[in-house]
Amino acid sequence: MPEQRAERAERADAVRNRGAVLRAAERLLAEGGGDHVSLDRVAALAGVGKGTVFRRFGSRAGLLQALLEERSLALREAIATGPPPLGPGAPAPERLLAFLDRLGAIAEGNAALLSAHEAACAEEKYDDPSYRLWHGHLTALLAEARPDLDAGFLAHTLLAVFDGDLIRHLTPPDDPRRFTRSVQRTAMALLDGEPDPDPAHDPDP
Repeated sequence: MPEQRAERAERADAVRNRGAVLRAAERLLAEGGGDHVSLDRVAALAGVGKGTVFRRFGSRAGLLQALLEERSLALREAIATGPPPLGPGAPAPERLLAFLDRLGAIAEGNAALLSAHEAACAEEKYDDPSYRLWHGHLTALLAEARPDLDAGFLAHTLLAVFDGDLIRHLTPPDDPRRFTRSVQRTAMALLDGEPDPDPAHDPDP
């Protein structure tokens, strides 16, 4: 019994420390952007040792990945088991619009995080858990709606515009959802285009 109580206490401490570290990273992002986030600063602000941050997240990139994953956790659950149109049961175009609406809201509220994440992860961003989830879901919806197109490529194309600087540029105070609407319209334009008569054929350059 003493061992079990000690183990539960350690798990509770780990959960508290993780939350404190993520909140510290979030605060530093808000105060100074991605360049302001370092493991030393995060550890000091969270009130934990740098080794604790390193053991839990591995690196600055790992910390930013975890923060982005936390931001999109509710979206992950909604597309898997939530009600339509975000969850299963609606036609693919409706689910696509609903997904882009929620993803756009996350992006508009976390532009600094996206910029920092992009810079820290660089070429490894395609292996990021959140990116893989978003890309896989988009690919499935696009393939269902337009099986004649390269759904995986189009999914990457749509996600490429989720750039922190672009989001800030297209999110004026008087029109905070402009970026999301533009992405949704682009997606619908892709779905409404003329079918490719031969998807395997590459046109001459």
